[in-house]
Amino acid sequence: QVNLVESGGGVVQAGGSLRLSCAASGRTFSDRAVGWFRQSPGKERQFVARVSWAGVHTFYADSVKGRFTISRDNAKSTAYLQMNSLKADDTAIYYCAVATGILGTAVASDYNYWGQGTQVTVSS
Repeated sequence: QVNLVESGGGVVQAGGSLRLSCAASGRTFSDRAVGWFRQSPGKERQFVARVSWAGVHTFYADSVKGRFTISRDNAKSTAYLQMNSLKADDTAIYYCAVATGILGTAVASDYNYWGQGTQVTVSS
């Protein structure tokens, strides 16, 4: 069992930055991939980024590539999402999730533990 708590969301102007954190508690974190997803009203949950169990491999959605950076600190059981050059289209609730495997995928159903989400609002 893993409990995930996201933090760091808020309201920021377009072009600004935010850093999201995902603190994990429980037995399973360091041996699984972690992903970030987001969901806007009326839209399906969308993959944002993922990082492999050791933090070596990362993958990003095209919409955030070059602007967002995912990382993790297994000693602290925490994952991060650094978001720069934010756009109004980035406005959403952001969720972190722990995958069922060590590399993760872009598919939400391949993640079996989810946080409650943190709201990110980018004003234009």
